[in-house]
Amino acid sequence: MLISSVDFDPQNPPWAHIPARAGVFALFAADERAEPYISRTPNLRNRLRRLLAARPNEQPGQSKRFRLTQSVARIEYTLTGSDFESWLLLYQASATAFGERARKRLHLKPPTFLRMTMDNAYPRVYVTNRITKAAANDLFGPFPSRAAAEAFLESMLNLFELRRCHEDLHPDPAFPGCVYSEMKKCMAPCFKGCTDERYAQEAAAVHAFLATRGKSLIEELRRERDRAAEALNFEKAAEIHARLTRVESAVAGASPAVHALAELNGVIIQPASEPGHVALFLLTKGSLVGPALYSVAGMRHPNEQSGSSSLFAHPAAIAPVPLEESPLVRLAARDELESRLNDALNTLAVRSAKSTQQIANHLCLFTRWYYRPQARRVGEVIFEEAHEMPKKPLMRAISRVYRQGQAGQQPEDAPFAEQPAG
Repeated sequence: MLISSVDFDPQNPPWAHIPARAGVFALFAADERAEPYISRTPNLRNRLRRLLAARPNEQPGQSKRFRLTQSVARIEYTLTGSDFESWLLLYQASATAFGERARKRLHLKPPTFLRMTMDNAYPRVYVTNRITKAAANDLFGPFPSRAAAEAFLESMLNLFELRRCHEDLHPDPAFPGCVYSEMKKCMAPCFKGCTDERYAQEAAAVHAFLATRGKSLIEELRRERDRAAEALNFEKAAEIHARLTRVESAVAGASPAVHALAELNGVIIQPASEPGHVALFLLTKGSLVGPALYSVAGMRHPNEQSGSSSLFAHPAAIAPVPLEESPLVRLAARDELESRLNDALNTLAVRSAKSTQQIANHLCLFTRWYYRPQARRVGEVIFEEAHEMPKKPLMRAISRVYRQGQAGQQPEDAPFAEQPAG
């Protein structure tokens, strides 16, 4: 189940063979039918000692810890370089051991999305936690909470005239309508307040707004404002600018992580347990795969606070090199670094297919990490742009994450709550 395995003997515990580093571990009984105990910890050796080390004068039957010590026959563990990697590995090990029960044991709940019912004759948008592959183009998220999704939905609907009711509509001119139609916040297709073609245009505009996180409407309004200003119609330009301000305020409620599920692609960069590397995780349509180790050997690590953000503007060795007795560290060419990156990402891409439930679980893990306060979130994510991974921002992020780890900010140096899975 995990990479390393050691036999456990209570009379001769193998503490010297277990590193004092962050990782995920599993305790197995001699009876293979018994379920393992799986957990994560910032210090494997200390955690296992607390669980399994014999105490003076302890007698059989006095504690659960004593019974655990006597029943464990084997310890498996895998070293991890970050809290994010530990959570993902803990989930994978738990899914192997417990199947569908792993979701309940780890308290994994699907994150919140906005769903647009484009298959309906009169589309609407609503908040949901139900994730389906069939609706991948019409699910937008993830949001940090249901309250955040509802707040964004309300501010967005105030910009359009899409219906807010949830009934299946059968338009009838005799229907009295609702308060939103009276407030001019709905086109009222329920009583044929607009043509079906006009409502379809409004629905398409809302879908584009969600798919681009408001960029489609912002660009359109900026063009209209500029045309009005050029025509010296300053009153109309002021009205358009006021609406543009409301749109930008609404867009602020959606983080950069909000995408259509079919377009939720990116690369998560984390510190690695292997020296001289970072760990890459591929996010593909909400599914997580990884890690793949990326060697930073020969990479320049510029100081981005020096006034230049170019990855290649400030050549520097990875570490200080003595002038005598040691040759200078060879700096890798840009093509070599990008080729190395492509190889790492290609190894992950072939393993990206997942079931709907696994995607929901992976999105929960991603949301837990991404929506942490910035000061507590280790690592970075670079999202795909225009169906292409931006290589230069990705290389810069790799350099930043590696330098953070070198500066002593590795997650195993900071405490985090241990989470058992069984």
